[in-house]
Amino acid sequence: MGNCYLVIIDGLGVGAQEDAHLYGDEGMNTLGNVCQETGCNLPNFEKLGLGNIIPLNSVKETENPTAAFGKMREVSAGKDSTTGHWEIAGVHLKKPFPTYPNGFPEELVKAFCEGVGVEKVLCNLPYSGTDVIRDFGEEHIKTGNPIVYTSADSVFQVACHADVIPVAKLYEWCEFARKEICISEHEVGRVIARPFTGTHPFIRLSDQRKDFSAIPPKENVVQLLFDSEVKTYSIGKVIDLFAGIGFTQYRKTKSNAEGISQLLSAMSTVENSFVFVNLIDTDQLYGHRLDPEGYANSLEEFDRALPAILAKLKEDDLLIITGDHGNDPCSDSTNHSREFVPLLVYPGSKNLGIRETFADVAVSVAEFFKVEHSFPGSSFL
Repeated sequence: MGNCYLVIIDGLGVGAQEDAHLYGDEGMNTLGNVCQETGCNLPNFEKLGLGNIIPLNSVKETENPTAAFGKMREVSAGKDSTTGHWEIAGVHLKKPFPTYPNGFPEELVKAFCEGVGVEKVLCNLPYSGTDVIRDFGEEHIKTGNPIVYTSADSVFQVACHADVIPVAKLYEWCEFARKEICISEHEVGRVIARPFTGTHPFIRLSDQRKDFSAIPPKENVVQLLFDSEVKTYSIGKVIDLFAGIGFTQYRKTKSNAEGISQLLSAMSTVENSFVFVNLIDTDQLYGHRLDPEGYANSLEEFDRALPAILAKLKEDDLLIITGDHGNDPCSDSTNHSREFVPLLVYPGSKNLGIRETFADVAVSVAEFFKVEHSFPGSSFL
């Protein structure tokens, strides 16, 4: 047994799924459109076989890829990070987490206000995280009332200025919302604490963001490994998406650069371990903000790190690189998109085709560590 490294490039899709029209995502192709618009230079990804998955304007198909390649279809209902990561871990959601295109219902907001002791909330609409503090930040400072907002995803987000509501108290409010408010039919995928600071237009404290996820079903590969005494490591936001459950150790990160650094550091020390990494910049900083150049630069940053990552792999190690959903910065939508995600498995060379579920990764990770599992409808990569 060696180490298995699973890297999720957040928001990296490779074309609309057959059911994309049900989500309003026809024509989305995150990677294809970014390469077309920016000429994104990814020579190390090209060697692995990224250009063999779908035609890409700036990444060529290679005759002898050094990784097995393919793409995966999401079968769970939804297109958010929690749903995507859970399916990668072997969980299929038949019912999507609830979303609130018109804001949260009055009774839910009232219960939250009474529970945390505030007069009212500000906003209560789907909103961009940067725009919402720009538009409501000053009123929040004057009144102390929290900014509550959502998005196209299943999230209950609470934004407060750190000088008005200390970050620790904001976390308490969000934990209350998770346990007492966002339950039953209102069980959103995530309650998210969004502290910010400074003066108008304000700065989000992204490194102090905290996600309070719904509790994942126990039959997921992270929990199975943990229960089998395989060491499990989270780098980035992964641990938040699994409600802090099933991980031996974790490292939060402020950026992809820090995530890559933490991965390289872990590769020098871990043994017989599962390392689950999320690189969020492509999604959070560039996909949602419709910034193709920034998205391309982020991919190129990881591409430059690939030789160092591959050099640290030992003979018995396994590296899997994929995405969790799409987030096309070349579109006119700031939301996630229902797309296939790319799949690269190193070492390897074969064409893995179109996988019928993200959960094929869970099966393969469990098999790698020789851990008993039951993931119906999934198959070994």
